Amino acid sequence: MESREPVIEARAVEKFYLQPDGHRIQVIAPTDLSIYPDQIVALLGPSGCGKSTMLRILTGLTPPSAGELFWHGRPLDGGIPNVSIVFQSFALFPWLTVLDNVEAPLAARGFHAIERRKRALKILDTVGLDGFEAAYPKELSGGMKQRVGFARALVVEPELLFMDEPFSALDVLTAENLRHELLELWLNKKMSTRAIFLVTHNIEEAMLLADRFIVLDRNPARVRADFEVKLPHPRNRQAERFVELVDYIYKVLTQPKLEHALPLPETKSVAEGEPAPGKYQMLPHARPGGIAGLLEILLDRGGRDDLYHLAEELVMEVDDLLPIIEAAALLNFARLHEGDVEITPEGRAFAGADILSRKLLFREAALRHAFLLRQIEHALKAKSDHTLPDDFFHDVLDEHFSDEEAQRQLQTAIHWGRYAEIFDYDANNKRLFLTEP
Repeated sequence: MESREPVIEARAVEKFYLQPDGHRIQVIAPTDLSIYPDQIVALLGPSGCGKSTMLRILTGLTPPSAGELFWHGRPLDGGIPNVSIVFQSFALFPWLTVLDNVEAPLAARGFHAIERRKRALKILDTVGLDGFEAAYPKELSGGMKQRVGFARALVVEPELLFMDEPFSALDVLTAENLRHELLELWLNKKMSTRAIFLVTHNIEEAMLLADRFIVLDRNPARVRADFEVKLPHPRNRQAERFVELVDYIYKVLTQPKLEHALPLPETKSVAEGEPAPGKYQMLPHARPGGIAGLLEILLDRGGRDDLYHLAEELVMEVDDLLPIIEAAALLNFARLHEGDVEITPEGRAFAGADILSRKLLFREAALRHAFLLRQIEHALKAKSDHTLPDDFFHDVLDEHFSDEEAQRQLQTAIHWGRYAEIFDYDANNKRLFLTEP
């Protein structure tokens, strides 16, 4: 794949356990794997497939049962390469301060106290923990604890940084912020690390970060796919190629007995509001009244607020507030960026309008951005009497969602369509019909 020399290389590496009866439990089949400089490599696979075992072998924490490891072309021979690991659990020493936790690996390597302090303070400032040097882990949030984990891993200036599900113990927004900060450090060369190896089960997370993807099969683990992705940063989750590649990895993971060809980039664009190929657009489950209420609150707060602060003020869980925010974002009434919710000019116009004007603005936004609403309107217009049973649309949705989710999608679409007076719904006869102008 590469003409350059790999930082670390595994040749025919495998892992198995011998049982008393002589039977061998194979965890990792003989595998060749190389990590090259200037890449973020994501290792994906189903739970229990051996991802973490492979990471431990590459870092020297677990010896392979067979095969060889090479560091810059030379056999490791039991030596420990210049690597660091960020774990899923924060793995901090609770009796040590933040500064002492970060200094710990330097102390283990024999660094002088002055050099330890200098390096630790510098990396804490880099990861945004300046001012928390004297705090103890129990005084920190989950995101701050993981920042300490990153600082401790980076303070030794590793050539290769390994990360084992580093964001999975965090809430959605904290994880999003940390991913963004890590990527900023990497892209702006604020870390001496030459390559990053990320173990994750989160396909979208990997697609946001990685340049190269290795997908494992299980029982035993073996490489199912190994390919590079050349998408510019920052990456857009709604971009056609992003969705296409996420869908491809999902198929590789969930259909191990089938061969899937890596999709080639498409040159044609998708119309605004169209679902990307292989991915049907999902409506967030929020009612128009909830969307309107959110926009009014944002307008009162100057048009912007922190998501966590907003949820706390409304005495709501973040997970309960997110569908409303996602719905507002889909309609281009609001945007969510790095944990802040911000109203758009379209959202301001909607929040400040009277009832009739709101319906018209919602109608325009829904037909422009919500594919299902536009699909229903076109289908009803195509029928001479402008009416269709709801089963017709349920069958369409059933091709893309579970039966339960298809019902919820249709219900949400009906709420939006009735509010915007795009169509109406007769619950007794279970039929949708076009609204008279």
